[in-house]
Amino acid sequence: MTNRMKGKKKKKTHITVRMNLLFLLVFVLFSVLVLRLGVVQIVKGDDYRREVERTVDVAVSYSVPRGKIYDRNGNIVVDNNPKNAITYTNYGASRKEMLEVAERLALLIDMDTSQVRERDKKDFWLLLYPEKGDKKVSAQEEKEIRNQHKGSQKDFDKAIYQLKLNRITDEDLSELTEHDLEVCAIYSKFASGYALTPQIVKNEGVTEEEFAAVSENLEYLPGVDTTTDWDRVYSYENTLRSILGQVSTTSEGLPRDNLDYYLSKGYKYNDRIGKSYIEAQYEDVLSGQKAKVKNITDKAGNVLETEVITEGQRGKDLVLTIDMDLQVAVEKIIEEELRAAKSLAGAAYLDRAFVVLMDPFTGEVLTMAGKQIQRDPETGKYVMRDFALGNISDAYPMGSAVKGATILTGLKKGAITADTYIHDTPVKIGNEIKRSHRAGLGTLNPVGALRVSSNVYMYHTVMRMANVNYYYGMKSLNVDPRVWEELRESFAQFGLGVETGIDLPNEQVGVKGTDYITYPGKLLDFSIGQYDTYTTIQLAQYISTIANGGYRIQPRLVKEIREPVLENGEIGPVFQEITPKILNKVDLRSEWLNLVKEGFRQVMHVQGGTGRGYFGGKNYLPAGKTGTAEDFYYQPGQSAVKVYNLTLVAYAPYDNPEVAMAVVVPKAYTGRTGNGINMKIGQRTLDTYFQLKKDRAAAEAQQNQSSNEEVGDGETDENAGTENNNENAGNETTGSSSEQSNSGAGGTENPEGRTEEDT
Repeated sequence: MTNRMKGKKKKKTHITVRMNLLFLLVFVLFSVLVLRLGVVQIVKGDDYRREVERTVDVAVSYSVPRGKIYDRNGNIVVDNNPKNAITYTNYGASRKEMLEVAERLALLIDMDTSQVRERDKKDFWLLLYPEKGDKKVSAQEEKEIRNQHKGSQKDFDKAIYQLKLNRITDEDLSELTEHDLEVCAIYSKFASGYALTPQIVKNEGVTEEEFAAVSENLEYLPGVDTTTDWDRVYSYENTLRSILGQVSTTSEGLPRDNLDYYLSKGYKYNDRIGKSYIEAQYEDVLSGQKAKVKNITDKAGNVLETEVITEGQRGKDLVLTIDMDLQVAVEKIIEEELRAAKSLAGAAYLDRAFVVLMDPFTGEVLTMAGKQIQRDPETGKYVMRDFALGNISDAYPMGSAVKGATILTGLKKGAITADTYIHDTPVKIGNEIKRSHRAGLGTLNPVGALRVSSNVYMYHTVMRMANVNYYYGMKSLNVDPRVWEELRESFAQFGLGVETGIDLPNEQVGVKGTDYITYPGKLLDFSIGQYDTYTTIQLAQYISTIANGGYRIQPRLVKEIREPVLENGEIGPVFQEITPKILNKVDLRSEWLNLVKEGFRQVMHVQGGTGRGYFGGKNYLPAGKTGTAEDFYYQPGQSAVKVYNLTLVAYAPYDNPEVAMAVVVPKAYTGRTGNGINMKIGQRTLDTYFQLKKDRAAAEAQQNQSSNEEVGDGETDENAGTENNNENAGNETTGSSSEQSNSGAGGTENPEGRTEEDT
């Protein structure tokens, strides 16, 4: 009995020890848990709380309409046409959720499916039929692809998806109904957008019914919104279109070649920007200040709150230097003269003409006109297209129009003086004979040489610069290459052969001949404008530099930048006025410039002047220089055809210039008979400029007279006398205009012969 009692006691002791150990273990674990909870709650509680409550601020920009473009007189040239638009903003929706919204939206709008790509259709087919898509890849193929991409689930999924795409057949795609394709087109727009950034779904042809239906059902269309988009509209249709430039569409977005540049400036991929010429040059001004919205999201990407940072502002407006009334009139002149000359013999290659009018003292371009004839492939008829861009992009040999620069360079280098007389007789070097456009020009000084456009005088001028001891029949010219540098450097001071600085991108400078070492005689060709090539805007800057007394002024197309239109509809206040910029002062004496100016005056008004037949007797007193240059037209697979470029530079009045002009007509004719198209365009252009000026002055006087009548009607006889004087002044203006018209029709001193001076 005693032994049994001892056994029970021993067994009971073992149980007690185990229980104590268990309680101790529980106590230790509980203590660790309490300690851990203490660390979490007390030591790191605030950190974890902030982590749970953390939000992310995502700023999104919303585009605004571009600034308007006006001409110098306040006429709208480019405006914005508002139009209905439907957008989608992805606030973190899944593919399935986007598909559901796209299906609902497709019931409310008609969507164009013609632009849906085959890849979009395949993606959509896989989205609609995932089980069929899975059957496109066998289990064995999945296994093999898995082995190829071990450790990279992303690469595996991409390879499998691509294999499915490759195996979708036309028969599979035929399962998509027309409604499916509409949903596909909408879904593709949804998927192509960026998170929290509005994406245009439809902005062409959105009817009022569609706009209203979508607006009424926005609560069932998460992410969808109705808004207003815009299109650029051109008040003068195709006038100046090539210079105004273009704006990208929402589907084009940012240009790929400048993508990084625009992204660095805060643009989004689908933003619309100016992609050429004025629209591109002044993008920073026209684009405006975008509306900015801050979306506050949680760490899962769910939008918690939206806050407007800035309302945004439409782009600032541009006021051009262009006078659109004058621009339209000059373009009409070019078209009429091109059509008329095209019907003449020898004008087979004539297809374009250019005119630039600018203020020689400010550089403001009043007109930049260019037209090109093209044959319509369907009708076979000739049609005109705007080619104002050709004034800065196309360069040609300009002929005698640049002889003013040759004379001034010769005077500066001491090769000639005002009293240097040279007899105009042919120059013979080796077997080549070079002469002026006609014989019997006589013995000439610099002024006379310009008046009658003597080639021989220019030849001797540059040969003297090169220290050539010329004699008739000498075997060859030995010309120091430094003479070329001096000539081109001098011409560049006037704007010939260099960038003019006009506020447009991609200005061309022309082509400089390179074979003058092999053929030194090219020096003579250069002196009469038949070697290097120049643009029309360069000619305009060159003649302006002479007209204003030797200052090369930067030509410009923008006069002012203004704030957006005021609430009352008036043009906004001036934000920035573009002031004239002097690029350089020509290193010449004033008496040398005056010699050339006198020569240019005599070209237009003195017997024998090459422009007198068209401009003699004009009461606006023009001065200038005509030009004809031999050129060659190359056609693929055919021999080069000799053609003649016709040019004209002028300014008026010659004693106080207010307008400078350059006219260029490439490939004007072939053969030996000119058509005088440069002179006809130039004459009609200056006539139009001064007539328009008189008409406006008369209209302003009439308006002032009417205002005075309203204010002082019947007050005194003195006021009545003033009205009579105003009326008489208007009659004098009208009479002067008639006289001008008559004088323009007169003067027929062999005008066609005047166009062959360089041949």
